[in-house]
Amino acid sequence: MAGAETQRAERGPGRPRQERVTDDTLDAVIELVTEKGVKAVTMDAVAARAGVSKPAIYRRWPSKQALIIAAAESRIGPLTVPDLGDIRAELREVLTARLTAYRLPGTARLLTELMTAAAEAGGPQVAYGDYTERIMSETRRILQRGIARGEVRPEVDIRSAATLVAAPLVYRLLAERELPNARFVDDLVDMVVRAVGP
Repeated sequence: MAGAETQRAERGPGRPRQERVTDDTLDAVIELVTEKGVKAVTMDAVAARAGVSKPAIYRRWPSKQALIIAAAESRIGPLTVPDLGDIRAELREVLTARLTAYRLPGTARLLTELMTAAAEAGGPQVAYGDYTERIMSETRRILQRGIARGEVRPEVDIRSAATLVAAPLVYRLLAERELPNARFVDDLVDMVVRAVGP
C-alpha cells in the first residue's frame, strides 16, 4: 500500500499531530481489514501501517474491538440533518450520505467483518450496539420531526421505522453483493414515506 503511505505523508503537514495520529491509525485499520480481514488487525500491524507508536494507539483505543468500531465510525458515523420541513428531503439526505460511504472501497468488507466480530462469542456486542445506536440516532430524530409535522403516523414505532430506513442499503451491499445507487435511494425514500405516512 505504498500509495496509501504516500497519501498519508502528503496530507500530514499542517495537521495537528493528534489529528494525524488518529486519522492515520483509523485509515490503517480500514486498509488492513480490506486487504486481509479483521484477523489481520493487531496493534503491531496497525502501528506499523500507520507509522505511529503502539502507546499512542492504546491511549486512544483500549482494545482491538474499540479500534475496529472507531474505524467503522470514521467511515459510517453519526450524521446531522437540519430540519428541512419535509421528511422526504431529510431521509434522502441521510441515505445519500450513507450511499456515499457504502460505495467507498473496503466498506463492504469492513461492515461484514465488524458484524461477524460482534456476532461471535466474546465479540464486542455492547460496543457494537452502542455504535449502531449512534449512527441510527439522526434517522430517529427525522421520524420524530415527521410525527410533529403530521408526515408520520403518531403510532409508528420509531425504532422499527428507523431500521426500515437503514437496513435495505446494508442488505443490498452485503447480502445482494451489489453497490446501492441513487435510484435505489429514491425508491427507498418513496417506500418508507408510504409505509409510515398518514
